[in-house]
Amino acid sequence: MNKLKTLWSKIIMFKVLSLVFMGFGIGIIAFAAYSILLQSNVSMKATPSNISKSVTKVANKKFYPVYTKDGDSIGILTLTTLNKKLPIVQGTGENELKKGVGHFTQSVLPGEKDNCVLSGHRDTVFSGIGKLKIGDQLIVQTSAGIFTYEVKGTRIVGKDDKTVIVPTSRAVLTLTTCYPFNFIGDAPNRYIVSADLVKSK
Repeated sequence: MNKLKTLWSKIIMFKVLSLVFMGFGIGIIAFAAYSILLQSNVSMKATPSNISKSVTKVANKKFYPVYTKDGDSIGILTLTTLNKKLPIVQGTGENELKKGVGHFTQSVLPGEKDNCVLSGHRDTVFSGIGKLKIGDQLIVQTSAGIFTYEVKGTRIVGKDDKTVIVPTSRAVLTLTTCYPFNFIGDAPNRYIVSADLVKSK
């Protein structure tokens, strides 16, 4: 009888320990899943369309006495090779990108020394952007003047690549759109066109 009680106690103890370890394991998995979700949300919030809602770069008062608000018109981007004239609006949110090419507000405005970043949809304003070649001219007209940029290169990066928006020591225009161009849904990459300022008036 005592052996039976001892055996029964061991079985109960084994079950209790099994449940404790199982609960511990589920807790670790849940915590890991939460951490991954949190990191992906931070990553999503780091895209130009979302960063632009929080911090804006201070414009050069000499060129732009008044800094425009999200949705306001900044100027016109002319892609001479593609025979396109596109409106540039402040901000890269969905509402702004419906109006034209969006200016990433954490970058400088056109004509200023540093990296001016413009984004657009691959199937609307930036359709055909893949045809741009080194040496092609991109002309931006704003209240500060007319700025001519020359394409220096193109590249493809991941959608979370932040090198697209890093500051530069010279006046640069960066165009960015989703890639592949014919991808259905949220494209995994970005197509980047880099151009240097070669003339202003």
